[in-house]
Amino acid sequence: MHPELEISLLGELRILVNGQEMVLPASRKARALLAFLVSTGRPHRRERLCELLWDMPDDPKAALRWSLTKIRKVVDTDGRSRIIADRERVGFDAEGAAVDLRDIHTRLRRAQTSFPAPELEEMALLLDRVPFDGLDGAGDESFDAWLTAEREDARAARVEVLRLLATHPDISAVPAQKWQRLWHEADPERAELHLRASRAATADGTVRKVEGRGRPAADLSASLAATRQASSGRQIARPRISARSRGLRAQRIGFCKARDGTNIAYASVGSGPPLLKAANWLNHLEFDWASPIWGQSFAAIARYRSFIRYDERGCGLSDWEVEDLSFEAFVEDLEAVADKLELERFPLLGISQGCAVSIEYAVRHPERVSGLVLLGGYAAGWRHSASPEEQARRVAVRTLTELGWGTDNPAYRHIFSQTFMPEATAADLEWFDDFQRQTTSPKNAARFQDAFGLIDIRHRLAEVKAPTLVLHSKYDQRIPLELGRAVASGIPDARFVPLESRNHILVDREPAWRVCLGTVAQFLAEKGI
Repeated sequence: MHPELEISLLGELRILVNGQEMVLPASRKARALLAFLVSTGRPHRRERLCELLWDMPDDPKAALRWSLTKIRKVVDTDGRSRIIADRERVGFDAEGAAVDLRDIHTRLRRAQTSFPAPELEEMALLLDRVPFDGLDGAGDESFDAWLTAEREDARAARVEVLRLLATHPDISAVPAQKWQRLWHEADPERAELHLRASRAATADGTVRKVEGRGRPAADLSASLAATRQASSGRQIARPRISARSRGLRAQRIGFCKARDGTNIAYASVGSGPPLLKAANWLNHLEFDWASPIWGQSFAAIARYRSFIRYDERGCGLSDWEVEDLSFEAFVEDLEAVADKLELERFPLLGISQGCAVSIEYAVRHPERVSGLVLLGGYAAGWRHSASPEEQARRVAVRTLTELGWGTDNPAYRHIFSQTFMPEATAADLEWFDDFQRQTTSPKNAARFQDAFGLIDIRHRLAEVKAPTLVLHSKYDQRIPLELGRAVASGIPDARFVPLESRNHILVDREPAWRVCLGTVAQFLAEKGI
């Protein structure tokens, strides 16, 4: 039997009620609205939907009401209202409905055992279609960015399905060759890695681990903690790690030395062209990869890039006991990682103070940086740009940090958490509080604040040669919007994108997160970097 309501987002939008295909509204914007509501699976403010899909010269509110009327005629079945709307928000009730793209993502995410081959083949056939086909340009730039992000997610799902088919034990030789060829076309580096491992296993009769099939996260955690404890003589306690870490691909962690001999930990995950992220407040290669704050963002990037991160000196898996904790040293940490991995030309991702580090590196090494993506950044730290009152407040917070950072009372660390993510859930804030305490020492937390306050690369902005995208939350309580705008206006031909958020660190439940990821993917694709 067919489900009462079937929705196809792969290919052109299609709606089936009790197995019968429905006639969709002729308006492309109405179809785009329905696809957006179904795919996002959460209510949205009416004002936001109007901005997303209708130009101001029109009557956006009337257009939204008209579109909802048309959509209801298609999806409301047997007296059940699927469109849930009040004066403030509009959402779609997908309970009991079959939504092809959503259901594929859910099955891949929750899979505990191998899929039957016919089920994988059906998914591969569906994912071969262009998601939301025909809806390009139905809304503004934010809608196009969201569309790009959704298609990237679908592409990553297709690559995973092809991998599962190419390595499936129950598929005979001839169809297996087909799936191996398609997998190689979609993800050549990982497919080649698997092929080399298979050849090696055949040659010496052993079974070797392939990327993504290494030790469980818990074992990796224990091993890394033991390694760091042995090298530094201090205990490392693990913060509470979310269960969302399960299923993420294993990252490869290594160490290199900065110019002054400091050990810098770095990690890479995924396949494809490299994207190097500069360090920011605060990093821990293992814990932030598995975190409810960063985990989904990092996993999304790793679906289409070789994503490289590192812990700057003074925190995470890098050396904590360091003499030099300055902006110059932060840039040298970045240089050490890029040199160690022999990256010839690559885009840089900077977040918060990592933006200034990325800009300085790009000016020093223009031949190596193909593009800059800067999120929530600034060119001058609080010692240079803040008012006397704000500077006094920062000094007081620094003193509180040094005195109370390592205690069980989260109030000291909560000062940071609240300004970083005012709209995060209580659980996420609790995780971030605990994460910060485990990531660095009280002394280093205070020293970091001093170093960030002294940053000043305003004179370097005009020297940037790489294509640059600057994104900044409109209502950022940590780094005000005008500081991000100043970065964009100082870099020649930089593109500036304000985001509808109060969070300095975007969380994956807010629309701005999707817009940010989609805009970044679109920028990298347009620039061919």
